[in-house]
Amino acid sequence: MMNGAHASILDAVGGTPIVKLNRVVPADVQAEIYVKCEFMNPAGSMKDRIAINMIRAAEEEGRLKPGGTIVEATSGNTGAGLAMVAAVKGYRCVFVMPDKMSQEKIAALRAWGARVVVCPTAVEPNDPRSYYSVARRIAEETPNAMLANQYHNPDNPDGHYRSTGPEIWAQTGGEIDALVAGMGTGGTLSGTGKYLKEQKPDVQIVGVDPVGSVYYDFVKHGLVTRPFSYKVEGIGEDFFPSTMNLKVLDDCVRVDDRECFMMTRDLVRLEGLYVGGSCGAAVAGAIKWARGRNKRERIVVLLPDSASRYLSKVFNDEWMRENGFADEPTLGTVRELLALKPQHLVTARSDETLRTVIGKMKQHGVSQLPVVDGEQLKGIVSEVEVLRNLVSGEAHLDAPIAHILDSDYAGVTPDTRIDLLKSVLADAKVAIVTDGPTLLGIVSKIDVIDYLSHRMSEQQAS
Repeated sequence: MMNGAHASILDAVGGTPIVKLNRVVPADVQAEIYVKCEFMNPAGSMKDRIAINMIRAAEEEGRLKPGGTIVEATSGNTGAGLAMVAAVKGYRCVFVMPDKMSQEKIAALRAWGARVVVCPTAVEPNDPRSYYSVARRIAEETPNAMLANQYHNPDNPDGHYRSTGPEIWAQTGGEIDALVAGMGTGGTLSGTGKYLKEQKPDVQIVGVDPVGSVYYDFVKHGLVTRPFSYKVEGIGEDFFPSTMNLKVLDDCVRVDDRECFMMTRDLVRLEGLYVGGSCGAAVAGAIKWARGRNKRERIVVLLPDSASRYLSKVFNDEWMRENGFADEPTLGTVRELLALKPQHLVTARSDETLRTVIGKMKQHGVSQLPVVDGEQLKGIVSEVEVLRNLVSGEAHLDAPIAHILDSDYAGVTPDTRIDLLKSVLADAKVAIVTDGPTLLGIVSKIDVIDYLSHRMSEQQAS
């Protein structure tokens, strides 16, 4: 073979550069923030690494035989990596995607010769229509097929343990204080984080989670909250994949859609980095985390994929305007709503009695209370749940409320847009507002109505 050439495109996976960010990092951030350009992998994303590892392991274990079919539930990037490997090795592919994914991703998979099945996004993971369930069914019904199963396949994080972790350690010469990445299947954070922790135990592993995903509230408060839909692709989950090892994680940061998309556009226009929406999410989260730390340290952020898969969305001005991302939020933010509410936040403890909590509700005229033990949010206690327990006879007025706590709430930040909050409250009883570990307030439907009525009155008066 010719000197300097690769045997196939698969040998070109990895070796992506690390680049310092300059113009998008605010002056008040002391940390140096670097990005690892995983979008420069041959199939356009960091998922190329796990695709190679999952197929290698399946071949070695006899789960994938010559002429076989690879089936996967994917947001697009894992599918692209698998399709590239399959093209080289002669396998067929069937990919199942949620309907919020861009047309570019669907077209790219079909360009590799894959069959693509599109399923609804707004269904539960165990719903037979969900893209997880459909992929499982297709794999079972197709002869000589293998479900890649990135959400529960240990070869996913193992791919990053073997590849991404050692590469970052070698490239930085160990001069890394923190790794920041989006939280999806968990393979990246779990595998890369495990390797880096073995080399340098005090390196910080930080996950970035979008508003609407389940990770943030679980990591910060130990609570499983109701997920709701969001626009950014490729990060966040509505369930907990077994490939996510949260023990590796040191911290978690929450971002919303608008932050993700505006940062994505800035990365392209100000830093020349041709990246997608989840990259904007990771960098926005890294800047938030670094500002809170206020330390001189070196942070490496993983940039998963390319802008080419989002030209009809994030980089389409009309799409951005239609979804309320192009301009400042016209209805305001949760921060502005909270400013109109009484400043005193009424809470309860899980060891308080039902009698005491009912008294608090009556005294303050509220229908639900956040339950906080120390600084730990434990859930909410709502009048609906209190009433249900009283009617059923299950309640004891002098017993602690711990057994009637409710997790039917959604978590938002002060910067969450009111138009997004309206969608959140269509699915959840209330929204809990947190800024990092700090509980700022609780917002109900009537709070939004009051806020919008106040704005309308002011506009009419002016």
